[in-house]
Amino acid sequence: MTQLDVRPGADDTGDGATADGVRAKGLSGNSVGLLGSAVIGVSTVAPVYCLTSTLGSTAGEVGVQMPAVFLAGFLPMLLVAFAYRELNRAMPDCGTSFTWTVKAFGPRVGWMCGWGLVIATIIVLSNLAGVATSYFWLLAGEVTGSESVAALDDNKAVHIVTCLALIAIATVISYRGMTATKGLQYALVALQLLVLAVFVAMAFSKAGDARFPTSTEFSWSWLNPFAIQSFAAFTAGLSLSIFMYWGWDACLTANEETSGSSRTPGRAALVAMVVLVGSYLATGVAAQMVVGSGDQGLGLANPETSDNVFAALAGPVMGPALGVLLFVAVLASAAASLQTTFIPVARTVLAMSAYEALPASYAEVHPRFRTPGRATVTAGVATGVFYTVMTLVSEHVLVDTIYALGLMICFYYALTAFACAWYFRADLLRSGRDLLFKGICPVLGGVLLAAVFTKTLVDMWDPAYGSGSSVLGVGSVFVIGVGLLLLGVVVMAVMSRRSPAFFRGEVLTRSTPALIAES
Repeated sequence: MTQLDVRPGADDTGDGATADGVRAKGLSGNSVGLLGSAVIGVSTVAPVYCLTSTLGSTAGEVGVQMPAVFLAGFLPMLLVAFAYRELNRAMPDCGTSFTWTVKAFGPRVGWMCGWGLVIATIIVLSNLAGVATSYFWLLAGEVTGSESVAALDDNKAVHIVTCLALIAIATVISYRGMTATKGLQYALVALQLLVLAVFVAMAFSKAGDARFPTSTEFSWSWLNPFAIQSFAAFTAGLSLSIFMYWGWDACLTANEETSGSSRTPGRAALVAMVVLVGSYLATGVAAQMVVGSGDQGLGLANPETSDNVFAALAGPVMGPALGVLLFVAVLASAAASLQTTFIPVARTVLAMSAYEALPASYAEVHPRFRTPGRATVTAGVATGVFYTVMTLVSEHVLVDTIYALGLMICFYYALTAFACAWYFRADLLRSGRDLLFKGICPVLGGVLLAAVFTKTLVDMWDPAYGSGSSVLGVGSVFVIGVGLLLLGVVVMAVMSRRSPAFFRGEVLTRSTPALIAES
């Protein structure tokens, strides 16, 4: 059963909740410090995996302005991170976006925000498992020197079974708690950053070498987003860039398990963001200098290699021996992220259940491991089923599902940003700091993400967006993205009948700091 505790200083309502309805969930407190929380944020993002899968696509959209797009994508993420930090200080609740938007805008908007986070995470988990599987067999082929071993990934049955095994392992690890693999997570994140540093150094040293005919000399104009040829290209590149930063908020969803829960997770999120933008800029500039952003040869935008850039560049840039390390880093990146990405989805489901927005069984916390056991297992099963079905139906559908991910990310991040400004509306004129970090930054970040959401929604209508497939003349990416959001509306309608108290605002009440100043 869920353990519901009263927040310090708040009035007990008599049913295990504070006067405003905020509840603790019985999770293991003080399990993670600042470094561990930052590592969770970086690990969930999976920087090496993100780079190998999006460097080529981004270069194909915006050319040499790729570094500028990385900076542009960082801006709304940073602005939203300030919103998360301020909301977490007031309400360190593992429901994060769900809980905060309920407090600001009411149960239905909050429920849909939580749904967006859960669906985005399930899509990412399935994609991470697929990438980890591919690199597992690619690395096995490199180690054994056998092309037939590497080719096993092309066998659909072998690929699915391997993928399901990796999902099961990650589920078990996540089920056992935050500290089960703390040392392993430190090692995997350190490995990723170290291998990236080696790649960047070697790419810089070989830029201009005759062996790399597409090499390009560095120019400061690469950092100018206004040099991008069209707004459509900019928004397409920006959508990819935003995906590359997604996941830093995982350290916020572990706030009830973090020492200094009101401040540490917010600081960790900012540390993770700085590490990520530095890694992306350095790698993007180095890769562009050594092979260019064109679509010929080793150029980043070459359609034959753009979906897996490091597989093409590992040997030429780092040599056969060190090149294997890049394969190891991608596998480690996907595997580490696969494990930590269970944190946000399981804890969001736990919170939604604890507040009666989902069936009560998902609020159960394991008595020994102090983790949301049922929610974690359900997330693992959902991920396995989702990936298997999508793979068997069509690889094009799986690709389009990943493209639709950007819609979900912008949806719940923007809602959370706006929730911050509205929740703290009574505080905005109290000081310059409050106005900036509780009002201006969140609203600006929300507007930017809402703009990307709208533009992406329009572009998705075109069947040419994504894999090129369509349903009744409408792009399948649009059908999948909008369909998943509408599915949330249907599930919410069902839950509103099963749990009317939550949807009447009786469980988690709308409020402002002025109304709960003594909490």
